[in-house]
Amino acid sequence: MKHIPFKMLLKKSYFYIVFIFLGCTSTKTNNQHTNSSSTEPTIIQTQNGPVKAKPVIQNLGLDDHSYISLTPSQTESTIHHKDSLLQDYNNTQISSSSEEVKFNSDSPVADRIVQNYLNSEIKEPGGHCLTVSKTRFEKAFKEVHGHLPYQDFPDSMATATYTSKQVFNLLYVTASKPDKSWQSLPEQYRGKGNAGAITYAGMGTLVDSTGIWGGKLKPGALMQVWRYKEDYIEVVQGADVKKLDPYGHSFIFINYVRDDKGVITGLRIADQGFQSYRPLVPRDYDVWWAVNLSV
Repeated sequence: MKHIPFKMLLKKSYFYIVFIFLGCTSTKTNNQHTNSSSTEPTIIQTQNGPVKAKPVIQNLGLDDHSYISLTPSQTESTIHHKDSLLQDYNNTQISSSSEEVKFNSDSPVADRIVQNYLNSEIKEPGGHCLTVSKTRFEKAFKEVHGHLPYQDFPDSMATATYTSKQVFNLLYVTASKPDKSWQSLPEQYRGKGNAGAITYAGMGTLVDSTGIWGGKLKPGALMQVWRYKEDYIEVVQGADVKKLDPYGHSFIFINYVRDDKGVITGLRIADQGFQSYRPLVPRDYDVWWAVNLSV
């Protein structure tokens, strides 16, 4: 996720950047147990030439964590037709339509996030998903309240090692590490990315997968998802990122997509362009977390 202000926010804990593993793509294959539908083998171009393989979660370069310090203008746009999950959509999903965007009366910041996105001429800036979601949240917060959210964090968030701001940033970027530095953070908020960090800061209400797919999300909610449940569990406990290579994604909820019977079939989202060109469906990820803003 991606911008200079964010880099400055982490200047006191910059050494954690090397442990940030919340990638928007991954090299993991789909032969792990998953809810994804099966597809035919494909020919994949690699640096060593073409190889025949089962569909993979294609690496579009967004798992390069150097993106964390880049502004959207410094990064390339995402190629829409190379959706990393290689999903097939049935006729019901294709015929589904987005419900009207209804603003969140409980949160002027959430309203501003959605308004800024809808009014933006560049809805898919590229870059890293973490930075894009965080930038959108910070920008809206400052426009509404006149300052960034950090000065409003409760002192109780701080630990003997980290300030409240550092705790928030470490949770937001999911700086998992198999030692006490990560494990000293509250377990109930680890691995939940933006949703966990914002909830812990007292600025919203956590929503789990049941609530998400049960229609409880409000426009402007920030979301963190994980492709595989096993990765999420390891992330929470503290993982060696280089060995695990987990696949997660961070974005903002805009509205639901429903079929002709009113049943929710997908989520319309705002991200850096990686998947925002089409609705997300339940089988896309094993683990879903979100936070409905209250500020």
